[in-house]
Amino acid sequence: MFERDSISSQLNYGEITKSAREIVFHAPGLKRFKTTEYTTQEVTHFASVSVTGTECALACDHCQMQVLQGMTALPKFDGSLFDLCCDLAGRGTRGVLISGGSDKHGRVPLLRHIPDLIRARRELDFTIRVHPGLPDEETVAALAEVGIDGAMVDIIGDDETIRDVYHLNTTAAEYETVLERLERHHVPAVPHIILGLHHGKMRGEWKALEMIARHARKFLVLVILMPLTGTPMIGVTPPTVDELSSFFTLARSTLPDTPVMLGCARPLGKIKVEIDRAAVDAGFNGIAFPAEGIIAYARERGMTPKFVDACCGVNW
Repeated sequence: MFERDSISSQLNYGEITKSAREIVFHAPGLKRFKTTEYTTQEVTHFASVSVTGTECALACDHCQMQVLQGMTALPKFDGSLFDLCCDLAGRGTRGVLISGGSDKHGRVPLLRHIPDLIRARRELDFTIRVHPGLPDEETVAALAEVGIDGAMVDIIGDDETIRDVYHLNTTAAEYETVLERLERHHVPAVPHIILGLHHGKMRGEWKALEMIARHARKFLVLVILMPLTGTPMIGVTPPTVDELSSFFTLARSTLPDTPVMLGCARPLGKIKVEIDRAAVDAGFNGIAFPAEGIIAYARERGMTPKFVDACCGVNW
């Protein structure tokens, strides 16, 4: 298992892939985003859809369904998921994130929507990302048939965190089984690690990175606990910038040939600027919703910025 100190001697921290000299700044259509450096966001290009609306059987401590509230709710649409995709395409949408709340086993109910996703992929040429939760064998095989762009899966390496925060009766081993399942069916895995998920403490993140390193992946996305109002995490203090920066460097060096991204979720305010600077310094390939001044900072560090109005790693 990866440890904070013991692994450092095994890694070459000086090696960053050539592709890291280009850094992609992402602004998916989850919200209207604008800074003095990023002013041309097209929010219609990429849409987020919840197939369950705001319903979720888990009500995880860090989210409490709040993330679902910003998505287009399929249950409120008068038609199928394909009908909704056609409606979105008419407004300029080129890709979708299909998400939703989980059942008590941690699975997002996607199977019933597979025929619609196949049509959206083939007839509308949509880029399709999914949040499948902990998909079973049948779901992964079906996603392979769709030909999705990526399965965005949270990977948790600590059993207590899984029980206490996600309210799931399972273990970290199941998360690795999901990675194996996606790899076997050739479904592009886009694993996410939530830093500080255990009430602001770093616990299973190193084990999660170790599991991810053992399996095929398209990208790695790191996000950081955001203490959201109305959740049990509201008073929690996220990890320090030093802790985050150390993990950024570890992740970049552990997966030298894998694009590593800083995802949407992270604390706001001054600390966001410090976090984003640390991601640039670590040689990350992309940052979602960059803080003010970060694009200029990346240029100062010799990187060439590119802008994509879609989820991390989407490249039209």
